[in-house]
Amino acid sequence: MRLIRVLLLSALAFSAVPAHADSKDVARLTQLLESSKTLTGNFSQLTLDGGGTQLQETSGEMTLQRPGLFYWHTNVPQEQTMISDGKKVTLWDPDLEQVTIKTLDQRLTQTPALLLSGDVSKISESFDISARESGGVIDFVLKPKSKDTLFDSLRLSFRNGLINEMQLIDSVGQRTNILFTGVKANESVAANRFKFDIPKGADVIQE
Repeated sequence: MRLIRVLLLSALAFSAVPAHADSKDVARLTQLLESSKTLTGNFSQLTLDGGGTQLQETSGEMTLQRPGLFYWHTNVPQEQTMISDGKKVTLWDPDLEQVTIKTLDQRLTQTPALLLSGDVSKISESFDISARESGGVIDFVLKPKSKDTLFDSLRLSFRNGLINEMQLIDSVGQRTNILFTGVKANESVAANRFKFDIPKGADVIQE
């Protein structure tokens, strides 16, 4: 399964973290996330199975705008585009000529793109959070409180106040590393960036 579909249908991860959130760690993560009203940049991602064997390597670009808007495009040969207009998430797979449209709900708000672009004021209600700082990098480790998830944990890394990396680990040990480059915060973003025109002839799946 391609990562972008996993981003739409499941969520995030990292292991061996304390069981309870520290209020200072929560406040610091909230401040870092809320300080970026928009984010643009590129990403590269590597997915490994539980034994360390490479499953997939892709790259792409992203545009995020708080609250709840994002454009997440994965380049060929694994091309897919995921867009949120704040109410619905649309996934376009050009290889399959298929559009999948899902209404935003609690499970989707735990995906990486929406975690970076959504409402973080109640983040501690969904995750146990801890932080570590070393060499100018702050790592936040999040573990979901709900059992109704397809992931075990997530690590968010910030450098100079901007998102630098994510690491996701699911329930079977599959690990995905997402490295962000060329990230810029609080730049103007065109409103049509978060709109998707369904291609003529595409199959449309409403979920």
